[in-house]
Amino acid sequence: MHWLRLIRLPTVFTAMADIFLGFLIVSGGRFEPFREFGLLLAASSCLYLAGMVFNDVFDVKQDTAERPNRPIPSGAVSLSAAWTLGLVLCAVGVGLAALVGFPSIVIAVLIIVAVFAYDWLLKPTAIAPLAMGTCRFLNVCLGASFVESLPQVFTTPQVVAAGCLGIYIGGLTWFARREVVGENKQDLIGGTLVMNAGVVGLCLLVATHSEANTWQVVGLLVFILATINVRLVKAIRSGQPADIGGGIRTALLSLVLIDASLVLALTAAVPAAIATAALLLPASVIRRWIPLT
Repeated sequence: MHWLRLIRLPTVFTAMADIFLGFLIVSGGRFEPFREFGLLLAASSCLYLAGMVFNDVFDVKQDTAERPNRPIPSGAVSLSAAWTLGLVLCAVGVGLAALVGFPSIVIAVLIIVAVFAYDWLLKPTAIAPLAMGTCRFLNVCLGASFVESLPQVFTTPQVVAAGCLGIYIGGLTWFARREVVGENKQDLIGGTLVMNAGVVGLCLLVATHSEANTWQVVGLLVFILATINVRLVKAIRSGQPADIGGGIRTALLSLVLIDASLVLALTAAVPAAIATAALLLPASVIRRWIPLT
């Protein structure tokens, strides 16, 4: 159980949803070629989980003071063992991406660079949200990387979807900066505004590139955003760590539904959108025993 807490297992399903999104946009709503889809899904999962491990590896001093019950500061998992796990996950993730092709391995390596940049160097700085948003942007692009060349990955609509989701996650990272101590309303308000900007950008993307019922999907995105905002505004008003944590969890898990909405809009493939949304189920069940943050 300590190892599952270290890797934040429930959150990996949000990374999987990004792979679904990137892959399905390029494939036209089909899980084909299935081999490449499976490899990219596994590669993304490994890289994401590695990021969770290194988050705690580099935060061990801060966690010892603020979250002593976490696996590393509590002594349940040794620092050397965590390092080993993180490096193995990185190696496996890159190896799986290499089996897909050159664009995939390049993006996988870029994800590792972004992960280390955030966890090791940039987390205390003002550009930390940008670094985390870049990780999410690259993860969506990884899902789209089973094409022949890198320029094919970074084309519309997948690159715009990836960028807007990166903005959303950047805002969430800003919002979460003071989760433990609370009361920093500037970070909470700023993060909320950026998250909203990211979803507004997605609504504009749907309005201009939708293959399905455009305004129904836009309405769905607005509803999801309104649900998120209820929790975020509550956190802003109270400034309490518990409410901030609730807002973070809602915003993070809602990413799965946002990805599913985009799959529906950009591919008109209802079964694929349902399959993407279904990733919320294991995440919601597992989070009962393993915290998201």
